[in-house]
Amino acid sequence: MNRRVVVTGLGAVTSLSLKVEDLWQRVLKGESGIHSLRLFDTTHFKVKFAGDIHDWSATGYISPKDEKRIDRFAQFAIVAGTDAVRDSGLDFEREDRFRCGVVLGSGIGGLHEIEAQVGRLLEKGPDKVSAFTIPKLMVNAGSGHVSILYGLRGPNTAVATACASAANAIGDALRVIQRDEADIMITGGAEAAITPMGIAAFANMRALSERNAEPQRASRPFDAGRDGFVLSEGAGLLVIEELNHATARGAKIYGELLGYGASADGGHITQPDEQGTGAARAMDRALVDAKIDPATIGYINAHGTSTPLGDVAETTAIKRVFGEHARRLSVSSTKSQLGHLLGASGGVELIFSLLALRDSLIPPTINLDQPDPLCDLDYTPNQARERRLSAAMSNSFGFGGHNASIVVGRFAA
Repeated sequence: MNRRVVVTGLGAVTSLSLKVEDLWQRVLKGESGIHSLRLFDTTHFKVKFAGDIHDWSATGYISPKDEKRIDRFAQFAIVAGTDAVRDSGLDFEREDRFRCGVVLGSGIGGLHEIEAQVGRLLEKGPDKVSAFTIPKLMVNAGSGHVSILYGLRGPNTAVATACASAANAIGDALRVIQRDEADIMITGGAEAAITPMGIAAFANMRALSERNAEPQRASRPFDAGRDGFVLSEGAGLLVIEELNHATARGAKIYGELLGYGASADGGHITQPDEQGTGAARAMDRALVDAKIDPATIGYINAHGTSTPLGDVAETTAIKRVFGEHARRLSVSSTKSQLGHLLGASGGVELIFSLLALRDSLIPPTINLDQPDPLCDLDYTPNQARERRLSAAMSNSFGFGGHNASIVVGRFAA
């Protein structure tokens, strides 16, 4: 029998707020973290807005010396991870560090560093490329730095499955504890891809919304007027623990990780399977793993990116898995407020799923003014809603055909 695993700490870095409880209240109110892009000059860019954290500072978490040696995405991971550990009440001085580990996801890694050092190479020559380039850009830098921060010696890996990265990382961390290879894992994802290259590349493949005149209304999942996703950055990290370990130290418990499912579309490198076959498989496997009836799920935090194809495919997948119960589900996409954090999205959105369980509140899908006829479920339009929940699901689907679903439940001893 697998060991039970619970969530005891939460940490988030987003363009809407850097603190979990404040972020949650803002999301419930329908506030948006999207604005005109301020990280660089967008004069010659098609897309001029994003969910960038333009006033970012890691002061108080990372020394000025180390800040220069750590890429932006890994800084996000360190800050969110530190907050999650503080929230959990853990003191690693009292723990067996060989029983504590880290699994973090990032779809792209150190894109800021890549662009900076390519510029130095072309302008100043090879001898001027920084010696810190590789340690800054590598996708595993986030998980490495978090483990170093606390001296953790247990399993430490990084996951790169595009927009499913954080969800896959959480699923992998869950399995580590279930297999008795660790008692505590720090997990989730971090991403910082809002760079000139990042914006230009996503825009030129026509993945991004071009609603430049009204940025806060640009991310509109399931709405008939949606025209692409909004690129954002940040991190969402969680502390997860084996149940008996958590209860023995008197930890507060946000919820239980009940099930995890993953699959591949095996089709196109960027377009989703229009029939939602792969997404449905991930959801189904998560329910089987959780050993619960589909009707137990009351809320789905949808992947819901605001793309024409993706939102329809996910709707189709939900109907395939839940049948008639799909009409009774509360569904929402918090990307309507935060935009798409790529490889970090699954971490932030699982946090929202846990808080929805805790507070019996469904966060809204804002900007849902004219529902797409092909998206005909209850997406909690524009207003949060009270609903008592016993279990919820969080979906993350990524380029490459990666699909991941996680089921969380209200904790019951």
